[in-house]
Amino acid sequence: MRITSISTHSSQLTRFGFINCYLVREADGFTLIDTTMAGAASKILGVAETLGAPIRRVVLTHAHGDHIGSVDALLDSRPKRSLVASERSKPLLQRPVDKRLQADEPRKEFFGGLPGILSKVTETVGDNEVLGSLRCIATPGHLPGHVSFLDERDGTLFAGDALVAVGRLSVSGWTPWYFPLPEFVMWSKPLALASAQRLMDYPIERFACGHGPVRDGGIPALRQAVDRAG
Repeated sequence: MRITSISTHSSQLTRFGFINCYLVREADGFTLIDTTMAGAASKILGVAETLGAPIRRVVLTHAHGDHIGSVDALLDSRPKRSLVASERSKPLLQRPVDKRLQADEPRKEFFGGLPGILSKVTETVGDNEVLGSLRCIATPGHLPGHVSFLDERDGTLFAGDALVAVGRLSVSGWTPWYFPLPEFVMWSKPLALASAQRLMDYPIERFACGHGPVRDGGIPALRQAVDRAG
């Protein structure tokens, strides 16, 4: 697992060269954003130990398997860790997964690995709510219930799969031809684009996505990605 320092507040952990999760330092320890695929728990815990703080909570951007794969192992190792997700993600995280659409959602089937987890969400977070140093921003489109998190101390956006940073910064659904994975599991491209446009209202300095390196450029880089998609 490759470790890349983002700032004094956070680090990127990369598995298989392109699947990321993030450790964000808070006063009481680390918040872990996403968990990559199954089998990463011991490596993630080892990195946190090396960096000198415990993981206090696990926060999920959405329910795809490459983001939730190690949740159960991480919570089994310390049951008192809290698990945080959006309310809309809860039925997609349970077993069996409940894929029913809500009344106000596009009537389009969504795809991608949705393995569910055995662990229960202990805390939900909604749009514009604050969790420690992180502001939650609803960014549906790639999947219902998708949320991103903005570290308001330094402007780092933990975007999950709302944006993709492989090759360049892209809106999910408009990624380069050599990284088509987000396109294959896309739910609603119009919603994904609307979410990216909404992100331009926030003081973002850099983008820490589920796939690809951390990219600087702030709002001008995001505007370029939105223009390519629009």
